[in-house]
Amino acid sequence: MSKVNVGIIQMSCVKDKQQNLEKTISKVREVAAKGAQIICLQELFTSLYFCDVEDYDNFDLAETIPGPSTDALSAVAKELNVVIIASLFEKRAQGLYHNTTAVLDADGSYLGKYRKMHIPDDPAFYEKFYFTPGDLGYKVFGTQFGKIGILICWDQWYPEASRITALMGAEILFYPTAIGWATDQDEETNQDQYNAWQTIQRSHAIANGVPVVSVNRVGFEQEGAMKFWGGSFATNAQGKLLYLASHDSEEVDVVKIDLQQSDYFRKHWPFLRDRRIETYSPITKRFLDED
Repeated sequence: MSKVNVGIIQMSCVKDKQQNLEKTISKVREVAAKGAQIICLQELFTSLYFCDVEDYDNFDLAETIPGPSTDALSAVAKELNVVIIASLFEKRAQGLYHNTTAVLDADGSYLGKYRKMHIPDDPAFYEKFYFTPGDLGYKVFGTQFGKIGILICWDQWYPEASRITALMGAEILFYPTAIGWATDQDEETNQDQYNAWQTIQRSHAIANGVPVVSVNRVGFEQEGAMKFWGGSFATNAQGKLLYLASHDSEEVDVVKIDLQQSDYFRKHWPFLRDRRIETYSPITKRFLDED
């Protein structure tokens, strides 16, 4: 398939998990009606972003994968003939939890999961309290509409992760995301942060010659202390913006992405061809000092 219609769902969430799931399914139907074939949901879409605090009660939000949410979405995927990328809080075993994305194919089949590899621990983003780092490695999934690579939020800052996923044959890189501004920040800082976030991901598209789709939540949470900045976007295989969502509104949109452009850009800007792989072994070190 040379072209694919990607569905982007940028939305706000509430405290009630079932309400968020039902709202998401409604928006999946809406974007499918617009022609979407691969639909990407934002990070941890069934809940508020709970990692702003370290609270043991929040572990009750987790579920098995496959489990209730993937079952519900699988039925919708089959009914609508769409691929769904679903970011969930996974309970793997008693006391063992992951930030995980499941992939459901257009026939409703469960293709597998990717567990978030890079886990942040910043003010209001205390993810290390909840999530064990991923142990499945980087993953690509062969769907009915193309071979897709999944990374999650904090992974987006790491060119190593996007490179490996692209080298595994991903035709599009998807980033379910939850990131926002502290509301006591000034506007210049806000714009600097957003621009850095968008720029690093567009650079993955350029360096690897693959389109990038990043889907973020939107709205105020944490009693107004955090504004999730939305700004979801999609690029072509040269990092050109094909779609850009607002910072303030829920959005349900479809972006047509030409998968054949990767071959064109990789031939004319042959970064993959010219990689000096025999020189890269130092990258596996924490830091290149004397210790």
